Amino acid sequence: MTDKTDQRLHLSLARLEVFVATARAGSTRAAAGLVARSQSAASASLGELELAFGVPLFDRVGRRLALNEQGRALLPGAVQLLDEAARLEASFSKVSPAPLRMAASFTVGEYLLPDLVAAWQPDHQRPPVRLEIGNSTEVARAVLAFDVDIGFVEGAVHDAALRVRRWRSDELVIVAAPRHPLVRATASTRQLAQEAWVLRERGSGTREAADRWLATRLAPMRVEFELGSTEAIKRIVGAGLGLGCLSRLAVGEAMASGKLVEVKTRLPRAIRMLSIVVHRERRLGPVAEAFVDHCLASAHDATRRVSRK
Repeated sequence: MTDKTDQRLHLSLARLEVFVATARAGSTRAAAGLVARSQSAASASLGELELAFGVPLFDRVGRRLALNEQGRALLPGAVQLLDEAARLEASFSKVSPAPLRMAASFTVGEYLLPDLVAAWQPDHQRPPVRLEIGNSTEVARAVLAFDVDIGFVEGAVHDAALRVRRWRSDELVIVAAPRHPLVRATASTRQLAQEAWVLRERGSGTREAADRWLATRLAPMRVEFELGSTEAIKRIVGAGLGLGCLSRLAVGEAMASGKLVEVKTRLPRAIRMLSIVVHRERRLGPVAEAFVDHCLASAHDATRRVSRK
């Protein structure tokens, strides 16, 4: 006769919730705030989970708790299980749907996603949307840590744990203040190399693309400003302090209003691909899948409109 006590589950959603929160926050103190528990209760819950598995899940690095090999192996399944539990609870109660958590690089997050979210009409109740904006490196890091469901990047992503889906094309342009001397005629590479430049910070997808396009052709470039904000770059360039290299999406309104002017050059066009990234070990829920489909459909419609012109 089988001993039924051997078949008891040693896992609980509450323990897994503390584990995932600790993985994200780096300490049981910070995790306790995320899951509305006291620090002592969070620590006890994490200890019970490690005891149930018979292995430690974190290494202590200074004052932080960092996932070890066993913890990293557990994290994808724990996140997936908690997501499924939240969806199940929402479907059988009046609980608000879980938020759609996304991270996007600046160009996508500031100039594409707001309109896409506004136009999105899901079949179910519109879920809360949580959007983090950072550079492409930070977006990839958030997806890898399971902090967000979906990432949108404008730079290359090389981590094998991420699934990258090509989304839509974008073009980089060189812009200047309306009174800048280079806006009067086609600028040569020699003239461009002599100018001061205002560029995004290293680690951003726009900076990576700008370096590929310009750095080898204009070497050495005189980069006088490296800024983590597209809007700040537009203001500095508009004040006449240098040339900028930004997405056409980001400078469209400024060029239409006459605040910035595109500098014509003999350089080849700089076309890059924007991408959607998700963790390979994460299965998106129906809401996240629906939003990805919405984004892909919008890109297809935009491409079709351009081809008709």
